Parts: sequence; structure tokens; C-alpha cells
Amino acid sequence: MEPGVRRVLVVEDDATIAASIAARLRAEGFTVEVAHDGPAAVEADATSEPDLVVLDVMLPGFDGLEVCRRIQGRRPVPVLMLTARADETDMLVGLGVGADDYLTKPFSMRVLTARVHALLRRVERSSRSDSHARIVLGDLEIDVDERRVARAGVAAQLTPIEFDLLVHFARRPRVVQPRERLLSEVWDWDVHGTSAGTRAVDSHIKALRRKLGADLIRTVHGVGYALEAGS
Repeated sequence: MEPGVRRVLVVEDDATIAASIAARLRAEGFTVEVAHDGPAAVEADATSEPDLVVLDVMLPGFDGLEVCRRIQGRRPVPVLMLTARADETDMLVGLGVGADDYLTKPFSMRVLTARVHALLRRVERSSRSDSHARIVLGDLEIDVDERRVARAGVAAQLTPIEFDLLVHFARRPRVVQPRERLLSEVWDWDVHGTSAGTRAVDSHIKALRRKLGADLIRTVHGVGYALEAGS
């Protein structure tokens, strides 16, 4: 594989959809591997260590939620989850087990590739950041370079998007962050203020509170959120 070429693992049991996604991503310059069931997806992630995973929820063997749990338990990797259900159940559960973003079927390939590029830009941006390599706010400690976080000396395991969201807050303590700004600056979305996007923000905030304490992030009703650590 050529240096600098990004690897994407596509996990989709529908062969036609998988082939379409893979073809579009290859046309965008990515190296793509395809898996069609849960066990094959976990094995492919372990052997190829992709830069990003496009992951369908409904899979044979075991489902995409279990795949996400297993691969995130081994190493942090951006996950774009695909769901055929129009309700919020898959989205909320998926984000809860470590997915970074989600798309509801049917979706356009243009939107999918835009989301893939946005997730990879976020990862690249966070890896290039060399300022505030260690952030200490009261009992909250963040090592940006090693992507580690602890509160009151207790380490917490965060997903990639949870970590980036926390660092975004920590660099602006007590400053209220509207959901639309978070979508723009953390998720790197071009379209802001969608109900799906704001629900994704809310879900990740809930995850941070669950892992680091309910008092960590304050809700400013009708506006957004603010980090209260160190105040």
C-alpha cells in the first residue's frame, strides 16, 4: 500500500451495498477491505488495522453493536455506523458503544464520503495538535498526546470522539458551547443544526457524564453545554 493512503474497512452483509460503498471509497483514493459478518469484521480489523470502519448494525454472526464494542475495546478507531431503522434506537446504542457518527439508510454516497472525510480530518487534526499537551482542570487530567484521561486519579476509557469532545471543552473551560458549534468544530460537519446531529451531541455528552461524573458538564438549556471542571 502506498504511504499516506487511508485504509477503510466496510462491514455490510448486503453484497450490493457493500460493493457500491467500496467502489465509491476506492474512487476517492482509499484502500478498502470488505467484511460481510460480525466475526469476519473483528478479524479484519485486527489484521488490517484500518483508519476508519464503516459498520452496518444488522449483521450475521453477531451484530454491528457487538463488532463496535470489540474493536473499540482493542484500539480506538473512528466508526461510521449504518442503520436501516428510522428511529433513534440504533443511533443512541451505537454511539453508546463507541461509534463516532451514523447514517440512516437509504443514504447518498456523496453524504457517506463526506462523513468519512470529516471523521478522518478530525482524527488528523487531533493528532497534529501539539498545544496544551497536558491539561489539568481541578481533578480532571488529560494527556492529549497519549489520549489518556483520568478524574480524581481514576482512568476512564473514552472513544475517539468522546476524547476529542472532552479536549474541545477542556481548552475552553466554563465557556458555553452551542451544539451547532460542537458539530462544526468537533465533528467537522458541513451541515449544522440538524436534529440528528444535535441528538448525537447529546448522546456523547451523556457518555462523558457517565464515565467522568454527572457534574463534569453543565447543560445550558436552549443553548448548549459547558465544562465545569476546575471551577
